[in-house]
Amino acid sequence: MSKQVRVRFAPSPTGPLHIGGVRTALFNYLFAKKNNGVFFLRIEDTDQNRFVPGAEEYIMEALEWLGIPPDETIGKNEKFGPYKQSERKHLYKQYANELINSDSAYYAFDTAEALDEQRKQHEEQGKTFIYNWHNREKLDTSLVISAEETAKRIAAGEDYVIRFKTPVNETLHLQDIIRGEVKFDTNLLDDKVLFKSDGMPTYHLANIVDDHLMETSHVIRGEEWLPSMPLHVLLYRAFGWEAPEFAHLPLIMKPVGNGKLSKRDGDKMGFPVFPLDWTDASNMTKSSGYREKGFFPEAVINFLALLGWNDGTEKELFTLEELENVFDLNRVHKAGAKFDPEKNKWFNHQYLMKKDNADLTELFISELEKKNISTALDVTNKTLITRIVSLIKERAHFVSEFWELSDYFFEAPSSYDEKASKNWKEETPNLMRDLISILGEIEDFTAANIETIVKDWMAKNEIGMGKVMQPFRLSLVGALKGPHLFDIVELIGKEETIKRIEKAIATL
Repeated sequence: MSKQVRVRFAPSPTGPLHIGGVRTALFNYLFAKKNNGVFFLRIEDTDQNRFVPGAEEYIMEALEWLGIPPDETIGKNEKFGPYKQSERKHLYKQYANELINSDSAYYAFDTAEALDEQRKQHEEQGKTFIYNWHNREKLDTSLVISAEETAKRIAAGEDYVIRFKTPVNETLHLQDIIRGEVKFDTNLLDDKVLFKSDGMPTYHLANIVDDHLMETSHVIRGEEWLPSMPLHVLLYRAFGWEAPEFAHLPLIMKPVGNGKLSKRDGDKMGFPVFPLDWTDASNMTKSSGYREKGFFPEAVINFLALLGWNDGTEKELFTLEELENVFDLNRVHKAGAKFDPEKNKWFNHQYLMKKDNADLTELFISELEKKNISTALDVTNKTLITRIVSLIKERAHFVSEFWELSDYFFEAPSSYDEKASKNWKEETPNLMRDLISILGEIEDFTAANIETIVKDWMAKNEIGMGKVMQPFRLSLVGALKGPHLFDIVELIGKEETIKRIEKAIATL
């Protein structure tokens, strides 16, 4: 690559950032870092009718949380600013006029009613109405009226649009980094609107002008933009500019069935499709985000990186730095990537296991303080909580699951698992009373010592392991679950252990 790699993520602030958009941002970020390039964020807000307050800030916050912030954006290294299209609108008219002057575009005065009538007539004949080479000289355009008449109508304030004059009888052979050669017949393309009479460009014109002025070297975007590729390449050609290289990423597909992953899939199946929580101000419905659901940003990044890409090995766990070193657009798949919520959770579990116990303890203590529980254990005792965390974390996908996995450390069981209670036999109360006597005499109340003494007692008296250990666990936990039993005994202490066994005897 001779010139500097400059790639952009250019979302519209029309709502929360979908996870598909996040992956597009990630692949742009990784490509830039791999090639010592620049990753910049441009906000494409030319469609003011669809603008949603708060969406722009949401996009910025999401990228920061994920650890993939832009090198240049609004208020940051504004080398090619402004980075918001609505603040660049003074630029676009001159480029639209340039296309008019080079006969690459024309004025169209057709009213919405006239176009509706055209569509209706075509439908009646079983045809689809396309505004292009075959009818543009039969419609109300500057191609069929004089320059003087055109100027007069514009000066009179008549509504118009500027449309691109798509070349005729040409087959475009275009290169896509991911898809290889893609061919387009220009006779099948419509003459897209580039500029509106309200002084605002459409996405197509603004996008091309900005990418050129901001020296974008590669356009990496979703597959849904592939049909726009011929128009964009033709616009570069019409301006006499060098086009960037294009790469169209595969879609992220639904977990079940066909089609693109949507917000509704997440709502329906109970998994997030947005990086952060979002409340729709129009109807106050709330959509959950990865951050608030307890996902670690590095787990989200790792999961998304492997949706449609791999490094050619069986390796699944990558740090962001590792991804930056190995990412290659040539290894992005063409086919859509199926979203797997369970695999998503698996990644979070892997990163939870990698976390330092001290960090997880801080997170768990803040969860415990919210619960305001009454317990014999000191929930601010970091050494104690760290021990508990080390015992339970391998069973958790999220820190939010720690309480459910460890509540018995803090609170005596209020009920006993019905199935497990069948292990409570006729002779069990007497065995538990003997166990209480044994425990009461132990001075060194550590897990290893307690285990040795209790097992020696069982061996000496030829008592089967299941006859004591299962009722013992049931008494302390309320079910046959949890980590090593004697670790639980040590952590809750002698007094609490005996009290719980006594309660079980009285209850069961």
